[in-house]
Amino acid sequence: MDYQPLLERWREGDLARWAEVLPAQLEAGLSAARHGDLPRWLTVLDALPDIEVSTIHLDRARVGADAAHPLDTAAQDALRSTLMGLHPWRKGPFELFGVHIDTEWRSDWKWDRLAADIAPLAGRRVLDVGCGNGYHCWRMRGAGAAEVIGIDPTPLFAVQFWALQKYLQQPQVWLLPVGVEQVPEKLQAFDTVFSMGVLYHRRSPLDHLLALRDCLRPGGELVLETLVIEGGPGATLVPEGRYARMGNVWFLPSCPTLLGWLAKLGFTDAKVVAEAATTTDEQRATPWMTFHSLANFLHPDDPRLTVEGYPAPRRAVIVANAPGG
Repeated sequence: MDYQPLLERWREGDLARWAEVLPAQLEAGLSAARHGDLPRWLTVLDALPDIEVSTIHLDRARVGADAAHPLDTAAQDALRSTLMGLHPWRKGPFELFGVHIDTEWRSDWKWDRLAADIAPLAGRRVLDVGCGNGYHCWRMRGAGAAEVIGIDPTPLFAVQFWALQKYLQQPQVWLLPVGVEQVPEKLQAFDTVFSMGVLYHRRSPLDHLLALRDCLRPGGELVLETLVIEGGPGATLVPEGRYARMGNVWFLPSCPTLLGWLAKLGFTDAKVVAEAATTTDEQRATPWMTFHSLANFLHPDDPRLTVEGYPAPRRAVIVANAPGG
């Protein structure tokens, strides 16, 4: 996991402030002392075979690569077994040399819901907050982004990213093991900032939206995807205890409430571009993610409710522009 090329590229320009503190952030985010499974995951990464790549696919549902010389069944089985060592795989899907990584989430469906309604990514510098293993980062690059930076503090996702990067070979795409709170204040360096599946995990959603705003250049675009509830202005669900068996869900606003929050913080031209219930076809257990998934989080007698009795997961995509453009 060599971040030196990125550090060298950032040492001049509007990301220089981040380059100064990034080495310490990388050391903390990838510390074996803090993350006991990290040495095992790195062993898996080192065990991945060298495969000559002929074609790379970043603009299709299954992000992946084809081999210059097709792998036989034994080689595919060996690759599959090695990649399984990085279980669970949550965001995807991917396909490497005939091996289909069938992830928990059909993240391509989320991409399809928003891709036509965002500002074209061609030539833009993009930040993906809470990116997981980077699936959407690859799709952003496939849509023409000049540079894509994904951030996620979970070290397993960083190792999964580097496993994919071994074959996808995209020097314009990076995943940093940090949270948005570690991005230098008021950086204002990104043309587009994505935050997908993060807002409801924040104790202070307005502070999260402010942090996203401060990452954007004036007039840059925020693409926000989050859990919502049905309702009018002001409607917000604050779950008591768990929501869909998640203990870290704090605020679920209605779309009008969320639009009001964005306006209060100075965002302009905010609009809802997609809204739909999450289904068990989109989020489910697979051989690549064998733990409980959405079907286990819904009420057994009424899938319109969570097991706790709250409205079942419903997600919306909102786009808005940072002030000052």
